[in-house]
Amino acid sequence: MRFLNDLKPSYDLTYDDVFMVPSRSAVGSRQGVDLSSNDGTGTTIPLVVANMTAIAGRRMAETVARRGGLVAIPQDIPTEVIAEVISWVKRRHLVHDTPITLAPGATVAEALSLLPKRAHGALVVVEDGKPVGVVTDSDCQGVDRFTSLADIMSRDLLLLDEGIDPRDAFDKLTEAHRKLAPVVDAEGRLVGILTRKGALRATLYTPAVDGDGKLRIAATVGINGDVAGKAKALIEAGADVLVVDTAHGHQESMISALRAVRGLDPQVPIVAGNVVSAAGVRDLVEAGADILKVGVGPGAMCTTRMMTGVGRPQFSAVLECAAEARRLGKHVWADGGVRHPRDVAMALAAGASNVMIGSWFAGTYESPGDLHTAADGRQYKESFGMASARAVSNRTAQDSSYDRARKALFEEGISHSRMFLDPARPGVEDLIDSIIAGVRSSCTYAGASTLEEFQEKAIVGIQSAAGYAEGKPLHSSWA
Repeated sequence: MRFLNDLKPSYDLTYDDVFMVPSRSAVGSRQGVDLSSNDGTGTTIPLVVANMTAIAGRRMAETVARRGGLVAIPQDIPTEVIAEVISWVKRRHLVHDTPITLAPGATVAEALSLLPKRAHGALVVVEDGKPVGVVTDSDCQGVDRFTSLADIMSRDLLLLDEGIDPRDAFDKLTEAHRKLAPVVDAEGRLVGILTRKGALRATLYTPAVDGDGKLRIAATVGINGDVAGKAKALIEAGADVLVVDTAHGHQESMISALRAVRGLDPQVPIVAGNVVSAAGVRDLVEAGADILKVGVGPGAMCTTRMMTGVGRPQFSAVLECAAEARRLGKHVWADGGVRHPRDVAMALAAGASNVMIGSWFAGTYESPGDLHTAADGRQYKESFGMASARAVSNRTAQDSSYDRARKALFEEGISHSRMFLDPARPGVEDLIDSIIAGVRSSCTYAGASTLEEFQEKAIVGIQSAAGYAEGKPLHSSWA
């Protein structure tokens, strides 16, 4: 990347402060762009879901890995639970989705409690392991909650074979005017569910898979306690990437924790952070990090900058850290501060090999929280920062009442925030479609067919607040 007219900024920059200038391009199609990362994590799209309790769970991990990204399971979860989540994700199919199932005798009330767990809003009614019906949210409307599903389910089923080609599945669903269908094995037993949009996406994305062809997943450890012991357990459980995480990554405790983890000689990439300077990169690389997590304060749930004055505008932080990491043969993840697809593109142009997204994905069906409805009818999920009193309370559940109360006094994060679902893009895959479409287009504008070329060819300029505002679309007339 270079700045327009070789300008050298005299102050640090956020994503809003910069724009990209188009260059002569021989890349004729967005689909001709390869977005695979070369940082060893195996992602085929440069997106990592942040290790936040309100966002990163098994359902998110399955869905995002199927589209080529990666999810980092948070450190606050017991190790044995994380191991079970890893095992569960590894057993998921690369094309068809994991269905929600109920028996014919289950009630509408049970169905309504489960339907929000899937973006497609459907569950499969199963008897003796075989699908006998499908129930959607619309089937449950205006019906007594104690009604049996056998009385409302659709029995006219289109069944797809387990090994069907995604293109053929899309054609069959289209011809039958169906949005989805159960997937069955040779004995007719239910093994999954496939939507028309899911079949289409399977032809456009490449799953992030390990050497055995199973979906990839990352796991997180903190810097306190038996770090090496937990890291070893997570690696043995099958974690493909290990994240060593704390808000202030450039500290002695992080360096000690990193050395302990590196001492295990793990055969997976080690990510460590967070840092915002070349010095932080150098020290953590020397301690054993393969990838540096960059960002202090840009996250939507983070109050660090307002509480402490500590942090750094994210574009400049990524730019400096990526340059130093590249010099040392390592990589960086840009963690936080992205709110639009353009921000992801700018982070990649600055040198990030992957971009971490947190709150943006909190308001989706796939995030772990329960779905709520506001007074105005809008649906939302609750999110919270990982340094907030709420997160600290969860993390210190085994401490004494006094210690928990003392730690709760010092919070640097929002404990309760409503993240509304976008009616046009309520699922994480919908958001991924939007982000990746933008990033692919950015690459074509730069004349780049890979992320490495994008980082070499991107020309970035600096703009005023008015310049940024000019680029925003208008949803109604200005007259």
